[in-house]
Amino acid sequence: MTVITVFGSSRPAPGTPEYETARELGAALARAGFTVCTGGYGGVMEGVSRGAREAGGHTIGVTAEVFRSAANAWVVEEVCVKTWQERLFELIRRGAGYVVLPGGTGTLAELAVVWEMLNKSFLARKPLVLLGDFWRPVLDLVEKEESPHYVALRAPTPAEAVGLLTRHVGKHERD
Repeated sequence: MTVITVFGSSRPAPGTPEYETARELGAALARAGFTVCTGGYGGVMEGVSRGAREAGGHTIGVTAEVFRSAANAWVVEEVCVKTWQERLFELIRRGAGYVVLPGGTGTLAELAVVWEMLNKSFLARKPLVLLGDFWRPVLDLVEKEESPHYVALRAPTPAEAVGLLTRHVGKHERD
């Protein structure tokens, strides 16, 4: 079971472009044979999980007691931890690769922690894919100022994100 962890906003509702992109990503990941892991709640997390389940895939939701919310209905396997920090590190630990969709400060924190862990080689080399252009200004600024050791991958569409993951997950697992 190869797990891809997906990060993104909890706000998009079904039918919005953000939710439907997440749903498309989840379906594409499942069709490629990946298990989808998310933070387990609504918005992008629900959209990805829904798309994966509708395509016959397995979904994992990592939730936290601190949020006092139930996992979305598309999560098959729920892993509940106590704190936000434990949740973040469990999401990172489970991923053979990561996809980051648009989001707010929580998603920004997730992106920053994963990227820093990869940049400092605290994680084995794994693909980090940013879907769409939402995070482009942040990455461009960091890459310009810091010249990080690890460069995040960029994909304009869910299909291209899955293609990058398929190529890079296999490559890094063989390294």
